[in-house]
Amino acid sequence: MLKTRVIPTLLWNGNSLVKGEGFDSWRTVGALIPAIRVFNLRDVDELMLLDINATNANQDVDLSTVKDAAEVCSVPFTVGGGISSVETIKGLLHSGADKVAINSALYSNLDLLSEAAYRFGAQCIVASVDVRKNPDGQYVCYSHNGQKDTGLNPFEWVKKLEENGAGEILINSIELDGTMNGYDINLIETITDLVNIPVIASGGAGKYSDFVDAVNVGQASAVAAGAMFQFTEQTPREAKNAMAENGIQVRTNNILGMV
Repeated sequence: MLKTRVIPTLLWNGNSLVKGEGFDSWRTVGALIPAIRVFNLRDVDELMLLDINATNANQDVDLSTVKDAAEVCSVPFTVGGGISSVETIKGLLHSGADKVAINSALYSNLDLLSEAAYRFGAQCIVASVDVRKNPDGQYVCYSHNGQKDTGLNPFEWVKKLEENGAGEILINSIELDGTMNGYDINLIETITDLVNIPVIASGGAGKYSDFVDAVNVGQASAVAAGAMFQFTEQTPREAKNAMAENGIQVRTNNILGMV
């Protein structure tokens, strides 16, 4: 059985790390390199850096920023934001990213996914899906950092992403983002039932039991969190302790009893 991963998410606006709620990331939370150095010491499995402005600004993630970050990051490093071409993916991987997360561009160019998987391997291609739950209870995919309603059903969309070569799915709940009120377990569980590739739960984690529920109930292969690790005293290492105590296999070196 593959072990469950804990992945801190870092949101980048081109100048600093930011965070907010519901994809409205207005609050500056620090500098990139120091944050990575801190997480290096906290028994994380991977780090994810997402440029939240790149797509709407019609620009690529700055490769020099990625290179500087990758040089100090001691765990697998995923980078996303504004990715719309194979050449961009190539540049990110050559700059030190281990994986890339692709989102908005896929709605108009699904061939990008299959070509990227063919050229670089599905293991380094993450298909990211931002989902909003409407008042009527229906789920809808949004692009452009949660600003554009695609009209697509996420449950049909994730199947297409898998069919076209995605190595894993990052599922983000827009309305729960940054609230620390818990994941949308129904969304996660439905997605994991539909695909046979790993699913990363994101959006809403606020306490260790949220991780446990995402895995034991939602069947997620990994849990991602931003606000929880930036605005509380909770740590990835302690999260792994709690998960291990609830029967979840995690990647670690003798974590029980450690903080």
